[in-house]
Amino acid sequence: MDFQKAIEQGFSHAPFVAHLGIELADLGPGWCEAGLAVQPWHLQQTGVVHAGVVATLADHCAGAAATTRCAPGEFVVTAEYKINLLRGARGERLHCRAEVLKPGQALTVVESSVYAEHAGKRELVAKLNATMAVVRPRA
Repeated sequence: MDFQKAIEQGFSHAPFVAHLGIELADLGPGWCEAGLAVQPWHLQQTGVVHAGVVATLADHCAGAAATTRCAPGEFVVTAEYKINLLRGARGERLHCRAEVLKPGQALTVVESSVYAEHAGKRELVAKLNATMAVVRPRA
């Protein structure tokens, strides 16, 4: 399956993801990396990146990682996720790496790690564990 093109379109054609500025960085079988340049409108009143931005980055990257394990015509939707916000996300960029922990025919489990980059250093700010439901084309 040429999942690269499908995932690239998943980033560029998802209006909310594109509006946030989330961009695909790299991917391979069972994993995906994405990031975004932090803008003032990503911040909450305390000066840290809003948890919704962090969660969206982690969730979308997890979905892309799961998609790399799909058969032709299949795609995934998020069935459930849990996120641990470990510290406030401060910095110039956010970076996420998602990895499939267990692929399945109906459900795929994925873990995302989100890092804030400041002055050339990365700090882990969140961990997301997601269950993705595999959707098959209808006959």
